[in-house]
Amino acid sequence: MTMAATATEPLEQPSSLFNETAFALGIICILLVLFIPLPSVLLDLGLAFSITVAILILMVSLWITRPTEFSSFPMILLLATMLRLALNVATTRIILSHGHEGPHAAGHVIAGFASFVMGGDFLIGLIVFAILLTVNFIVITKGASRIAEVAARFTLDAMPGKQMAIDADLSAGLIDEREATRRRREVEDEAAFFGAMDGASKFVRGDAIAGLIITVINACGGAMIGVLRHGMSLEKSIDYYLKLSVGDGLVTQIPALVISLAAGLLVSKGGVRGSADKAVLDQLGGYPRAMLISAGVVGALGLAPGLPFLPFAALAGGLATLGFAIPRREAAERQRRDDGAKEVARVQEEKSKQSVKELLRTADIELQFGKQLSRLFVDPGSELGSRTARLRRKFARQYGFVVPEIRVSDELAISPKSYQIRIHGSVVAAGELRPGDVLVVVGDGEKPNFPGDETREPAFGMRAFWVPELYSSDLKREGYTPVDNVSVLLTHLAEVIGTNLAQLLSYKDMRSLIDRLDPEYKKLADEICPAHITYSGLQAVLKMLLAERVSIRNLHIILEAIAEVAPFIRRVEAIGEHVRQRIAQQICGDLSEGGRLKVVKLGNRWELAFHQALRRDAKGEIVEFDLDPRRIEQFSTEVGKLVNKLQGEGHQFAIVSTAEARPYLRMLIERLFPSLVVLSHAEISRSVNVTAIGSLS
Repeated sequence: MTMAATATEPLEQPSSLFNETAFALGIICILLVLFIPLPSVLLDLGLAFSITVAILILMVSLWITRPTEFSSFPMILLLATMLRLALNVATTRIILSHGHEGPHAAGHVIAGFASFVMGGDFLIGLIVFAILLTVNFIVITKGASRIAEVAARFTLDAMPGKQMAIDADLSAGLIDEREATRRRREVEDEAAFFGAMDGASKFVRGDAIAGLIITVINACGGAMIGVLRHGMSLEKSIDYYLKLSVGDGLVTQIPALVISLAAGLLVSKGGVRGSADKAVLDQLGGYPRAMLISAGVVGALGLAPGLPFLPFAALAGGLATLGFAIPRREAAERQRRDDGAKEVARVQEEKSKQSVKELLRTADIELQFGKQLSRLFVDPGSELGSRTARLRRKFARQYGFVVPEIRVSDELAISPKSYQIRIHGSVVAAGELRPGDVLVVVGDGEKPNFPGDETREPAFGMRAFWVPELYSSDLKREGYTPVDNVSVLLTHLAEVIGTNLAQLLSYKDMRSLIDRLDPEYKKLADEICPAHITYSGLQAVLKMLLAERVSIRNLHIILEAIAEVAPFIRRVEAIGEHVRQRIAQQICGDLSEGGRLKVVKLGNRWELAFHQALRRDAKGEIVEFDLDPRRIEQFSTEVGKLVNKLQGEGHQFAIVSTAEARPYLRMLIERLFPSLVVLSHAEISRSVNVTAIGSLS
């Protein structure tokens, strides 16, 4: 490392030293021009260099995006002004010394400008020189000086506020120390630049005045020298010296005018970002309607009597063409940008899918298909996408929260016609579909008189048959209901989601539900959480309800119910039972048909058995459920027979028991029939008519 550093320094140091030395020598040369006479050849080179520098400064001013990018402009302006004044002194010396020799006495540059601009008539040159001087001194320089003065004042006034904003962003952690230092330096550079420009504009004004004085001195002094020293006639002397003086004035005023224009462009850029051509042309061309109206006005002027038609018509046509072409170009540009953004997003998505982090992230709900089914369902434009979206909306309306998005993917490890339903990455259900067939569910009915294979309906396990789709019309005529593959899949998916609602309600979902409440209920949630129940405990209550497919859409009522008992009861299970009793009308309303609720009573024998199985502590609270395993097996057998019989008859019902035994009865039944509702007597609303359709006795 030391050797590399040593080898690098000799390469950089001479270059820097050479630049510094050359720059210093250049300044000294400018000062020497003030005192040492120059031959006409060197004078031509100096004048050409002055014009070149002026053009370069103008081009740089056009291309920079911000004024502070050309922060050295005030110093460059001083050097360029000093160079022109030094050349003015040199040309004055050579004009007064050799002006009697003719128009080429002061070099070819001055003679060329005198001949080209004046056309051989010094009066034309005087008029052009006066106009250039007026434009430079009164119009450009005065306006640029005023802009620089106001910009410097406003920049200095705004500097404390900008510094405070940077400090505030740094304190808030929005930026780091390096960014804060960069912004402070940018503010300081902006203030220093506009302050320097305010003073540097005086150079241009002084240069214009000096150019006028020097030109007058050259003309008057040269005419007197020609008459008194060289014996020339007054007319000839005036002709020679005036041409040379005006030519010299034009040669110096044109670069001065160019640099004044550059200074004006620089200070007038203001808050505009980007190069001058982009800023001006984009903003002028950003209003096609204005161009069309302007085209109409210009075209009307061309039709006015006395005005030439062709120029106005050409300009009107050009404006109209731009007015129609610009919107199309902008639309095409927006389309290209949108396409580019979509392509970038697609590439990023592909990269994220292939990244290790994405492999570690599991979807809340995922449908995986075998090779043959993936061709039908994995396509984003397939029917499955729109129907799963409708399924999620249905669950949101029914249960009060939005279930997570359903990811669809292919899985080559499973059989081609199979699918899997995953919850949090774990397989909870699987099934098989037959592309080209329809499913006919018969249950305990007769087999359809059509060719087909017997199977089990995946959602509820009922007896069914796969029948070729071409027999669909015949099946309908015979009273069967053929079900297509997508409907079979979505029915199975809906049943799986309904069974796993509690797992799908995340802590984030619960907080989002609370945030969407009215302000009064959000305040109620803040009062009870975490003073009487934690947010995790509140989530547990909601999960208990969803586990039994009780909707939480009336979250405000649930919060009121929790607030009633949370100060006195700590057990989440007890709080959940109280909430169920408070929303009894909702529960019974969702289960009833036409205001009539069908129930199956537990029966005296089993009520007594469950009551005796409840073990209590000294305070009378239930601490254990102890039922003999043989009794549990007997109970499961009786429940299975009765429920299968009633469900086969098409009844929608609930099993009713005492409030104390209800949670334990539900625990036994959910293993056999996850969607079967178990109610307590306290949860039956007074507004429904109860009809007993059976009894477990």
